[in-house]
Amino acid sequence: MPDRYPGYDVLAKRHTPSWNEQTRRVIDRRLAVPRTPRFLSDHEFATVQAIAAEVVPQPVHRPPVPVAALIDAKLLDDIQDGFRAADMPRQRTAWLRGLQALDAEAQAAHGAAFRALTAERRCDLLLQMKQGALKHDSWGGMSPVNFFKQRLLHDIVEAYWSHPTAWNEIGWGGPASPRGYVRMGYDERDPWEAAEAHGDADAASRKNRHVG
Repeated sequence: MPDRYPGYDVLAKRHTPSWNEQTRRVIDRRLAVPRTPRFLSDHEFATVQAIAAEVVPQPVHRPPVPVAALIDAKLLDDIQDGFRAADMPRQRTAWLRGLQALDAEAQAAHGAAFRALTAERRCDLLLQMKQGALKHDSWGGMSPVNFFKQRLLHDIVEAYWSHPTAWNEIGWGGPASPRGYVRMGYDERDPWEAAEAHGDADAASRKNRHVG
């Protein structure tokens, strides 16, 4: 897949008016997250890595976003969303129970831990979780469907797109503090925003078709 924003690095904004000191501190902490588990066990951490590989497969041409490490850090600091469904346990309990249950389902179906399965079998189990087809006692009354939607999918996707490496893929400039944005209309781009390869020409062509 061609690079949509060749040469773009969001971290080049670090010492520009786009970011203030608070923004820099937040991003620095995110970049410094240890790549080894501090809350999860080694096995649980590897299981999250295996799940993330199916949910947000990453390109091979650049270092991966450390999704499992970001989730581990969220659990370690117990950073919660401020809300949860009444039938779901707190996020630490939900994650630990969900990982245990997923391993139990993998063992029952294929005789191996989830992390040891082929990609096809991993995807199949995750699809069954989404559809509510998993029934192992290890779920302990927690809905597999709700765990999939409200914790697993939510936290993995959030972790991925919270990282500057992912921002480079979509040309995003990171938090717009304090500069903000000026050109807010369709097909408009501020000069300090990333330019998509061939994007400006395509935009000009669309505008020309609507002139008059």
